[in-house]
Amino acid sequence: MQREPIFHHPEFGMTRQDFENMTDAAFWEIGASGRRYSREYVLAEVVRRYQDSAYRGIHSAPENTWQTKDFYCRSIAPDTYLLTYTLIQAERVTRRSTLWQYTNSGWKILYHQGTIVEDS
Repeated sequence: MQREPIFHHPEFGMTRQDFENMTDAAFWEIGASGRRYSREYVLAEVVRRYQDSAYRGIHSAPENTWQTKDFYCRSIAPDTYLLTYTLIQAERVTRRSTLWQYTNSGWKILYHQGTIVEDS
């Protein structure tokens, strides 16, 4: 829970090497748009964000107003967990899911997905 939303916690890393270390070589993600993003695309994007010295992830506006709730973690295989939660970004609400695996070198992200919650 402390590492979510992923890539927005500078205390867990701010460099390309940090992000490579926290993601599995086969990592990929599906964004809230429904688009599939490769590991290379995601890493390049988060590195670009952190190149701005004013950017501090969840410690910067508007990210410091984001709320997370409804965390649920389920073991799905040895040392592998599915973490789900809700992310509230002002008017945008998404359900998030991340596959995490604990390895000899620490936690690795295998997969991530965000899905927009439509008004009902």
